[in-house]
Amino acid sequence: MRTTLNRGEPFRGAATLQEQVNRLFGNVLEHSGEESNLTSWAPAVDIYETEHELVVKADLPEVDPKDLDIRVESNILTIRGERKFEKKVNEENYLRVERAYGSFSRSFSLANTVNSEAIKADYQNGVLTLTVPKREEAKPKQIKVNVGVSAATPAVAAAAAGAK
Repeated sequence: MRTTLNRGEPFRGAATLQEQVNRLFGNVLEHSGEESNLTSWAPAVDIYETEHELVVKADLPEVDPKDLDIRVESNILTIRGERKFEKKVNEENYLRVERAYGSFSRSFSLANTVNSEAIKADYQNGVLTLTVPKREEAKPKQIKVNVGVSAATPAVAAAAAGAK
């Protein structure tokens, strides 16, 4: 009689080490009977740069703007907040809870070329947009090239003037 051994792959589909660790500890908690629904989370963030500013966009669905704390200290931009678990529905009625709830914190180093005193924050449709303007001296400057006649060649200048 031949026995086939199927190996379980507990981390199949987990893209990051953090997801793998969360899944591993989540499985341990499930087996121990402890509550694992309210795990820590970090919002997804996009950061891009334009000629005049740095823009940070963070996905914060169902986060109340009054629960956000945005600050800059020593050129470190920190976004803190909390997504609260709604108690409108009795917890026993939930069949599945996959979204993460609780406090979060994300920090990013800012270059010295930005004006951290003039950051603007906008929150619409669950997306926080931070606009960090660049300092004037850091913005690219275009230098105009003057096309003229050189004073060292008066004969060329006279010929050019006479040709008109």
